[in-house]
Amino acid sequence: MHVAPARGTAVQDHVALAEIELCGDLIIAASTAREDRLSPDRIDEVLRAAEERFIEEHGGTAGR
Repeated sequence: MHVAPARGTAVQDHVALAEIELCGDLIIAASTAREDRLSPDRIDEVLRAAEERFIEEHGGTAGR
């Protein structure tokens, strides 16, 4: 029996990775919040910070 050699088949879905990171940022913000829920303003703040970090790391604009 012939077995094909293992190749690097890892595929990175950059959109999915960015979404997972955004979810993580929101979870961290929610876990450190004093109130029961994040306010819409706080959510916007977290997402803007994540967008700025993405632009710094990858250049250009995020989704514009």
